[in-house]
This record gives sequence, structure tokens and C-alpha cells, in this order.
Amino acid sequence: MENYHKAKAVHAVIYARFSSHAQNEQSIEGQLKACCDYAEQQGYKVLKEYVDRALSGKNDNRPEFQRMIDDSSKHHFEVVLVYQLDRFSRNRYDSAVNKHKLKKNGVRVISVRENISDDASGVLMEAVLEGMAEYYSAELSQKVQRGMSINAEKCLSTGSRVGLGFRVGDDKRFYIDEHAAVVVRQIFEMYASGHKIVEICEHLNRQQIKTSSGAEFNKNSLRVLLQNKRYKGIYTYKGVETPNGMPRIISDELFEKVQDIMNKNKKAPARARAKEEYLLTTKLFCGHCREMMIGISGTSGTNKTVHNYYVCNGRKKNGCNKKYVQKKYIEDMVVNLARVQLTDKNINAIATAVAALCEKEKDSPNMKRLNGLIRENDKAVNNLLNALEQGQAADLITQRLEKKRAEKEMLEEELARESISFVDLSAPEIRFFLTQMRDGDANDESNRRLLITVMINAIYLYDDKYTVIFNAADKPIEVTHSLIDEIEAATNEFVYEQGSSTIE
Repeated sequence: MENYHKAKAVHAVIYARFSSHAQNEQSIEGQLKACCDYAEQQGYKVLKEYVDRALSGKNDNRPEFQRMIDDSSKHHFEVVLVYQLDRFSRNRYDSAVNKHKLKKNGVRVISVRENISDDASGVLMEAVLEGMAEYYSAELSQKVQRGMSINAEKCLSTGSRVGLGFRVGDDKRFYIDEHAAVVVRQIFEMYASGHKIVEICEHLNRQQIKTSSGAEFNKNSLRVLLQNKRYKGIYTYKGVETPNGMPRIISDELFEKVQDIMNKNKKAPARARAKEEYLLTTKLFCGHCREMMIGISGTSGTNKTVHNYYVCNGRKKNGCNKKYVQKKYIEDMVVNLARVQLTDKNINAIATAVAALCEKEKDSPNMKRLNGLIRENDKAVNNLLNALEQGQAADLITQRLEKKRAEKEMLEEELARESISFVDLSAPEIRFFLTQMRDGDANDESNRRLLITVMINAIYLYDDKYTVIFNAADKPIEVTHSLIDEIEAATNEFVYEQGSSTIE
């Protein structure tokens, strides 16, 4: 069968790690060489290497790893290469969460030693964890928002940027920073007296006066400051204004004079355009050249309507002639196909398989090793106690007992850390999550994102068909459906041959 997982990308980085025991610097060199060889075979351009030395993969508290995650937001690379997945993380939950962060930035993790990204059950488990992590992350966000709303009712700081001229006290209330407030009054007075925004920015930057974020002033930051109602004492949260909720820096008269001048000088603003999310990013590939397909938008020449498409990244790189495909069209088709897979039978099978794998991973080789060492320690302590009872050298035996007890404490602490690193999910919890996802609104963006995250491993798109690789199936499904028909064709029933599931 054709290898659908060998997808090229434009730029890549390498992440390598070795722990403090059983590995050394040479293992790093081996990992880097294997990743570089793989990159050369695939035609990837390696931009950077991130290396953590003598650090555990049990959690993601690793400086170079975190730097790599942060750098992904700059969109300079599309692939992270690792020697094998345990170099990325030995904790499934951390792995799922961090892969999700990378995926949001259009970055895919590839293991050079493992065929896909893991065995089929592991891929499925990680997909479910990733989906559930996003689900609970959204719930957490709602709780945070509720907490912020409670603070806002009391006109307290919600943790957002304070603004030049203010400071936040230990009681979370706003107070005037007198030194910075002088600058704020100067800015308002200069603008009210006829100085242009560019002139004020140049004046402030010459004096090395910074914004509240520590940056130089520019036209945008100065306009935001001049329009901020908190300077005349109004506390604002989610569009709700509370007069006298802030300490006042500017008089009403000066503030309104500045607004009048700004309104007269203001040109008609460009219509705000919401940032479009391309749900199939890192999962959609060109069937012809295997390049990743990326989202683009454009406007029609007549009524300036915005149209969103996926386009092959190989068009510029190697002249691929793969046709564009409408974003909504292909996403609707993939979402519908994913929902079809979530029958009650498949949901039960997935829930049982993932829960069993969660349980199995609790009994990891490292936990077995630690339990074995604890048993050996107990046996050694008993032997020492027997020797002490028989009147052997008491001082020496007492020292050895203290050493063994300290050793056991360390082992038990490591065992506790290892135990809490594993995800404890029951079959009913997973079943509930999958059922809610299947029965949710097919047009809800977050639900569509979950369906794609959990169910879809990769899609290879041709001009007249597409091949879908599911996380829960051992063969691709080929959907022979013309992708150049009008969008209403998406309402037709799909005709495909179901691949047998690996979890049944």
C-alpha cells in the first residue's frame, strides 16, 4: 500500500533529549544524526536543533522543549522531528497537550524511527486525550472568565495590561502611578493643542518613554491610549462601563476635546475581518505531491466577498498543479465522514480500548522497576534488623539502616511522581465525551475541531477523490467523490468502503 504518512514540509526543526541515567551525550549525537538523515531523505530543510541534556521526559518542564513550543508561534517551521516519541514526552497527556499547541501553530510532530507516530492504539489514545484536553481547556477558560467577571463587578484588575499611568495594588485595585501619569497628561495635552500623532510618537521615543508593555510608541499604541476611557475614570469590562470605577487622570473636558479632534481626523476604517481558522491544518495533504495543504483567503473582483481555500504548499515549491478546494466544502465533508464513524458500536470499542490502554500504561516498565527496588530495599532492611538482633556491629548496621530508609523515601517519591503522570480515564467518561461530540452541533466550530482532532489522522486530497486515514482504522478509506462540483454536492451521501477497525 502507498505510504500516506510520508508527507513533506518546507521547514523543520529537531528536538532531542537524553535523561540523566542510561544515556549520555553520544545518544544526543545519534538522535540528531538520525533526524538529519531523515530530513535529507524527505527534502526537509532543518532550521534549528533544540536539545535538552540530562532532563527527564516525564513532564514538559524542559527549557529547550518550551522554547521550541514558543517558537512554533512564529510560524517559521512546519515539522518537529524527534528520534522517537518518548524523546518528545513519556507522558501521554503532556504529549497530547503539547502536540495540540503545535498543531494550532500549523506544526506536526514526526518520529523518524516509528512508522506513523505510534502504534494504532497509541495514536487513537493520544487523539482522544488531545480532544479531551481541548474540551476541558475550554471549560477551564469559562471558569477563568467567570472569575474575571466577579473581579470586574468590583472594578478590580482582571490580569490584563494595566495601562500607562496606573498600577495595581496587592488588593487588586487600581492606583495612579504619579510618575507615568505625568506622561499621560502630556500626551493628551499635546494632541489637544494640535500636535500630530507621528510628532508625539517621535517626541516620546526620543525621550525613551515606553508604553505600558515596555515597547516604543507607534501610531496604533498612541491612538489606543488616547481613546482609553479609563483615563477619565471609567472602568470597562466586556463593553460594560462603570463610571468612577478607576482613579481619574484626565478631565472630561480634555478627554472629549481629544475625541472630537480624533473623529475629525479619522478616515473611514477598513472593515474588520475575523481571522479564519483552518481546521484541517497539519492533517490535509496533496494527493499528488504529498505536500501539506495550507489555508488562504481572497476576495472576488466584483462584490469583494471573502473566499477561503486550501491550496497545496507545493505550487510554489515544485510547481504542483493541484486545484484549490473550498475550505467549507472539504471541512464539511470530513466532519460528516467523521461523525458517520462514531456509531454506538465504535464509541464503545474506542472507549474500551483507550481505557484499557490508560490502565495498562499505569503498569509501566519504570513503575515495575521502582516497585522492584522498593521490595529489594525492604528485604535489605529486614536482613539488617535481623543482624542487629543477633548482636552484630550495631553502629555500622544503624548507619546502613538510615541509608536504606533514605533510599526508600527517594524511591517512593519517584514512584508517586511516576504514578500521577499517567492519565486515569474510565470507559464511561470516554464514552460520554465521544457521544457528546458525535451528537453536538455539526456547525459549531469547537465541535467540528474536536471531531477532526479525535477521528482524523490524515487526508490526502486529489481532484476527484480523497483518501482519509482515521485514528481508529487500520486501512485508509477512499472516498470517490468529485471535489470540483458545486458546494451543494456536499449534501449527497458518501459512497465508500469502510476499512476494518483495529480496535474491534
